[in-house]
Amino acid sequence: MAINRAALFPEIVTTIEGLSTTSISEERKAALQPLADYIQAKTSNKEAIRLNFICTHNSRRSHLSQVWAQAMASYFHITNVSCYSGGTEATALFPMAAQTLVGAGFQIAVISPSDNPVYSIKYGSNEQPVIGFSKTMDHDFNPSSKFGAIMTCSQADEGCPFVPGAEKRFPITYDDPKAFDNTPQQAEKYQERSLQIATELLFVFAQIKA
Repeated sequence: MAINRAALFPEIVTTIEGLSTTSISEERKAALQPLADYIQAKTSNKEAIRLNFICTHNSRRSHLSQVWAQAMASYFHITNVSCYSGGTEATALFPMAAQTLVGAGFQIAVISPSDNPVYSIKYGSNEQPVIGFSKTMDHDFNPSSKFGAIMTCSQADEGCPFVPGAEKRFPITYDDPKAFDNTPQQAEKYQERSLQIATELLFVFAQIKA
């Protein structure tokens, strides 16, 4: 797949090109491979690719995954990808998750302030921004059918053995950086989780051939 650096902000390109998929274990690659196969099948059939990243509160890991997946699709010039996120309940996008994305080069603005703010998350000057806010997985903003459901936390994975409307379900879970909230390690652990997610999605999207 051709790389399209011009589509992304230079800081994000620098972040992506500083990642190394050699850090991913064989066991983890085996967990990621079905998602790559799903995206490849959709690409080969010239079908729309809808990915809904699901976590319990739709506040941290699911948003990081949604945003990085959309950026990786653009980086590899896969144009028919739309990424979403949702939870088993709605809370709010946690500010540290947004700050972590800013540190990776994303440009984020609040477009509707509230207890559950709506964010514009831009990854390129001419690319449509990701709209980030906390919502349930079946919210009207998300697709109702013909999508892949990626379970990013073990609680949602265990609690949602069936995701209505999903064509396939992928358990790709991550440790919650929330465990380090209000500690001296908070920023470090959020960045660590964000870069892990980015690295694994790089592994997935780098495999896709037009």
